[in-house]
Amino acid sequence: MTRAAKALVVVLPAAFIAIFFAWPVANVISTGLADRGWNALVDLFGSRRERGVIWFTIWQAAVSTLVTMVVALPAASLVAAMRERHRRLVRALVTVPFVLPTVVVGGAFAGLFQRFGLDSGRLRLDQTVWAILLAHLFFNYAVVVRTVGSYWAGLDSRLEEQARILGANRWRTFVEITLPRLRPAIAAAAAIVFLFSFTSFGVILILGGPRRATIETDIYRFAVTRGDLQTAASLAALQLVAVLALVGLSTALERRRPITTRHARRASNPIKRAWLWGNLAVTTLILGTPIAVLIERSLSVGDGYSLRNYGALAHRVRQLPAPAMVALQNSLVFAVVATAIAVLIGGLASLVVVHGRRAVGRVFDLGLTLPLGTSAVTIGFGILITLDNPPLDLRTSWWIIPIAHALVGVPFVVRTMVPVLRGIDESIREAAAVLGATPARVRREVDLPIGSRGLVVGAGFAFAVSIGEFGATSFLPRRPDTITAPVAMFRLLSTPGDRLRGQAMALAVVLMAVVAVAVAVIESVRGTSEGGM
Repeated sequence: MTRAAKALVVVLPAAFIAIFFAWPVANVISTGLADRGWNALVDLFGSRRERGVIWFTIWQAAVSTLVTMVVALPAASLVAAMRERHRRLVRALVTVPFVLPTVVVGGAFAGLFQRFGLDSGRLRLDQTVWAILLAHLFFNYAVVVRTVGSYWAGLDSRLEEQARILGANRWRTFVEITLPRLRPAIAAAAAIVFLFSFTSFGVILILGGPRRATIETDIYRFAVTRGDLQTAASLAALQLVAVLALVGLSTALERRRPITTRHARRASNPIKRAWLWGNLAVTTLILGTPIAVLIERSLSVGDGYSLRNYGALAHRVRQLPAPAMVALQNSLVFAVVATAIAVLIGGLASLVVVHGRRAVGRVFDLGLTLPLGTSAVTIGFGILITLDNPPLDLRTSWWIIPIAHALVGVPFVVRTMVPVLRGIDESIREAAAVLGATPARVRREVDLPIGSRGLVVGAGFAFAVSIGEFGATSFLPRRPDTITAPVAMFRLLSTPGDRLRGQAMALAVVLMAVVAVAVAVIESVRGTSEGGM
């Protein structure tokens, strides 16, 4: 590789993250602190309303985390005991809700409440904290099942077997042997769930209503609805400080995880039928019921069922600048372009992390992960107030939407590519070099075929994330050629009327089907890359 090519591999990802992430986020902070410095954040705590918003943001995230951990841990234990092919199937099924657009999750629960009469009356759940907690459980269930379950499956089971031989029952073995080894993984999963609940946007906006505001939704309302950019920037700066602290905590917990010994794990005890069916029933109730009701509501027309709501997606309504089907087509085009950008930037960055200088690799690894932990609303707001002057006046540009989506997709590409590249057997590369292959040919014929599997997995995640992105996009252009399916769905859900709600449900089902296909591709490729284990 020539010196110019090596420089390009480093400069291109660095310039992308600096221009479209670091600069806008830094501008949000400077705007929020421009007049009164850090006193602007102190002033937020001086407002009774904002203190209530900050407190609600924290405690709903904490309760959401606690509920999710308690409910999902039994399913994680079941996943750990399964054969690998069954584990991959369960991981795929529980991942679909996690990568669903947040507005689809909100729409699913709105349809659920309407279907069972829980949208009004004494047993009303809509626009209450209970609706938010249920939706966060639905959304974050996969985080615990995948993180803890996969880690649990990799633990050496011989210690547990020895404890059982010495007379310990199942419960004592779990408490004294298994649980202490699982604590780092449990803590890491809890930190991730808390972060996602803390920065939740679409779910709060749809199910919480105007009475249940968080820092995230207040940034949106102050910036878009009230035009108070100063207060919005102050809230964004406060949230960014909190998010950076959470990302640091999550990273520290990740590093505390001990090394697993996946090859030593063996299924020594069959899964009890009652435990199996009990977990399946709970999982189906939590994840399956909202999805089933969402499909049912999308087909409901008057007193019967038909495909009329799906046909209506091709017709424009007053609430949208273009038909919902056009918005869906826009989302697909944006997702393809965003995925291409994420693959290019993430692929080059992964090479720097693995093969570059150690110090530079660490900076890239951390810097390209930050967009995943940073609020999408903060990113969108930062782009709105930063890229507004030539030569980078992109506020009304078509390209700004796929660029914003790619910012969130790049970390997925890096996180899937880096382990694959590091896992390539060095002896294979050395053998190719001994046989006369140049370094460029080694990368082309050894690294690329092996690394391409990780690249496909990362691309699948980037595509799914782009399809459902709502937070950043809500700040960006809303012309007919830039409106996306999640934004269109939010507008339909925000307008009273069974006809518009039916269209929103139909659009949600179509989005869900697209995401499900992406997840199926991810798991099939991941299974192949793991050697079919």
